[in-house]
Amino acid sequence: MPALTRSARRIGGLLAVLLIASLVIFLLIEAAPGDPASIMLGTSAAPDTVAALRAELGLNRPLALRYLSWLGGLVRGDMGVSYTYDTPVAGLILDRLLVTLPLTAMAVVLSVAIALPLGVWAANRPNGPVDTLASVFSQVGIAVPNFWIGLLLILGVALGLGWFTTGGFPGWGAGAGPAIGALVLPAIALAIPQAAVLTRVTRAAVIEVANEDFIRTARAKGLSRSRALWRHTVPNALLPVVTMLGLQIPFLISGAVLVENVFTLPGIGTLAYQALSQRDLIVVQNVVLLFTLIVLVVNFAVDGLYSVLDPRLRGRT
Repeated sequence: MPALTRSARRIGGLLAVLLIASLVIFLLIEAAPGDPASIMLGTSAAPDTVAALRAELGLNRPLALRYLSWLGGLVRGDMGVSYTYDTPVAGLILDRLLVTLPLTAMAVVLSVAIALPLGVWAANRPNGPVDTLASVFSQVGIAVPNFWIGLLLILGVALGLGWFTTGGFPGWGAGAGPAIGALVLPAIALAIPQAAVLTRVTRAAVIEVANEDFIRTARAKGLSRSRALWRHTVPNALLPVVTMLGLQIPFLISGAVLVENVFTLPGIGTLAYQALSQRDLIVVQNVVLLFTLIVLVVNFAVDGLYSVLDPRLRGRT
């Protein structure tokens, strides 16, 4: 029962934060320069034509009513209609999520698959060749932007070796193989900077735990170095790693905006960029709110994972 109460309280807090975020997003987007009706009709449009379009789009209504109308629509599952595409925003976002979510998931898996073994190996043999390699990888990965890595992958792997396409997305209807193949290079471009950070965090966490008294006690009782590492050191070093992984999700989402444009992927990042350039306010509002929701849900999941990794935290908060 206490666990249920804690979960209900945390879900209530998440919804409250989401409500505040929706108001902030709405006000910030409304404060941005440019009139959607004028942009849609062009600079040569007559003022009465612009005014008629503003009335049709509901842009002439008071700010508070427009916000409440948008919020009420979200509660009903109605995100409104795109000014540019003249189609429901929910359908647009869903179609683009079918590209962005697999791309982000692949980037997370790749970053973890690179960072955990490399960070643990480097920590297990400090100042060795692998530790030097991990240090160089971390410095280069953090310094080079993901869109630049994407361009290098296009030049070297796609054009030079011909292993993958230079961009575009065939759609899931073409089969899982071609669709996943189109996401490999973008996922690598997204994953490398995050893997570089995660490698450094993993190395530091493993070294810190390895110097704890209970690890020395386990070794003194006859436990081998490798068994002590994988049975005791690594599991107890996962908390900061999971924390960093949760913090990286927003960076992966924001990085997808650039990487999707580099590889011409029809994802949510490309949709956000196009909607912003065309002043399609309703699309921008919903996309940014969706990003916020994803970040909040990931943080909520990470908080729940803490109690799984560390039993001492189960009775707190």
